Amino acid sequence: MDEPAGLRERKKERTRNLIAQEALRLFRAQGFDEVSVVEVAAAAEVSKATLFRYFPTKEDLVLHRFADHLGEAARVVRERPADLTPTAALRDHFLAGLAARDPITGLNDHPEVLSFQDLVYRTPSLHIGMRQRYTSQDIDALTDALPAGSGGAPPIVRRLAAAHLIAVQQELGQENWRTITSGRTADEAYDDAVAAAEGAYGQLMSGLDAV
Repeated sequence: MDEPAGLRERKKERTRNLIAQEALRLFRAQGFDEVSVVEVAAAAEVSKATLFRYFPTKEDLVLHRFADHLGEAARVVRERPADLTPTAALRDHFLAGLAARDPITGLNDHPEVLSFQDLVYRTPSLHIGMRQRYTSQDIDALTDALPAGSGGAPPIVRRLAAAHLIAVQQELGQENWRTITSGRTADEAYDDAVAAAEGAYGQLMSGLDAV
């Protein structure tokens, strides 16, 4: 008898999670470049072909974790209160993330989070891959979400604004990670992280909010 669709999907999800967990364990222990896809497949007890059905590239074994945040900036802009500009909405969202110690803000000192961020930021192919894949898609989505304004700003102007807004979020997150890796706790770094975020978004607001 054929398995029910729900059971098949749960099995696929378990397999996918197992592959990702084994990959991260090996990458943390040995380094991303030192571990082959064949070794990951063997650790997860699946074939190389099965691994690639779930993760098309080696980088995807790590970078898929960013998929949950894909399009988040665009969503924040679309769902913002009527009295908030896009930049103000993104600033408030980032500040809320800092307060919650959301890993995406870089202000999180949990060992598992730090280990993952160290892997991404210290591995050039992963860092570049993250920027190329997810940054471009986030900019595309945010460009579409930004209002054209009363003057009907052309797409290139909105895209430039989106690129600046995404860059601010990424640079703030990476700087917070650097701060944590230097030895400060998330609580110790919080006030400085807030000040940096308010300053960075503040610099953008007068120019970008006119878009």
